[in-house]
Amino acid sequence: MRTFTLPGTDITVPNVVLGLMRIQDKSDEEVRTLVRTAREVGIDFVDHADIYGSELHGCERRFAEAMRLSPSEREQWTIQSKAGIVYGKGYFDFSYEHIVAEVEGSLQALGTDYLDILLLHRPDALVEPEEVARAFDDLHAAGKVRAFGVSNHTPRQIDLLKKHVNQPLVANQVQLSVTHSPLIAQGVAANMQGLDQSVSRDEGLIDYARLHDITLQAWSPFQAGFFDGPFLGSERFPELNAVIERLAAQYEVTPTAIAVAWITRHPANMQVVLGTTTPQRVADAAAGSDLPLTRAEWYEMFRAAGYTVP
Repeated sequence: MRTFTLPGTDITVPNVVLGLMRIQDKSDEEVRTLVRTAREVGIDFVDHADIYGSELHGCERRFAEAMRLSPSEREQWTIQSKAGIVYGKGYFDFSYEHIVAEVEGSLQALGTDYLDILLLHRPDALVEPEEVARAFDDLHAAGKVRAFGVSNHTPRQIDLLKKHVNQPLVANQVQLSVTHSPLIAQGVAANMQGLDQSVSRDEGLIDYARLHDITLQAWSPFQAGFFDGPFLGSERFPELNAVIERLAAQYEVTPTAIAVAWITRHPANMQVVLGTTTPQRVADAAAGSDLPLTRAEWYEMFRAAGYTVP
């Protein structure tokens, strides 16, 4: 498992993360087996959000109930959570009161005194960055959050926050897979008239992240699009799956590892956030952490996924 120090922090993290948004209905033993498998393959970073689960803080509470981490065990994990989406209401709230209240709720549900990382969960169109800054200052000063970041934010949205926020914004969690990669595809086909791929939808987010030491965390790494099913094994992507299966055989790993490796091969040093609750799939994905795809192989997958390489 490849690890690195998260820029702007002293936190050492793996480049594959265990996302826990689907554990609400899992038994204690199922949760423990999933988490134990992740730990055995080098994943000691878990991703939560206040809205994950069938109730507010549901998956955070399920994790804590199943794991019952002692203080010393808690210190062995990097725990990240997110706040900003108002549960069940269909809108966002980056007010001081909402951010602080949701962090307090997450801490209580998780049974911990602190979060290692707090992300703002999607952009709030009505954001008042001074409110965010005050919340971050108070949470940091109280020792309740060690580091801060965002999710699905554009460079300009990040710049607006940075004008007021004192702490570095260390991460941006964004959707990315080989079949859902406008973040990468636009730059490859820049300046090509009449090609939809060349239209900028993110203001050069990957280059911005590299310039400003922001770690991108790729969510839905196996989804073809926005929660419309996986591309692995899908009849919608025969050419891509043929390439992936050939590379899997060549490297003696599973197709899951190849899908992960396509992301981890990128020099932006991204993290891959897994959403599976299947322990074997976690182990398979971990094998892609440091798998050295060549440039030719990486671009072959990119083309097979339907993107243009001029």
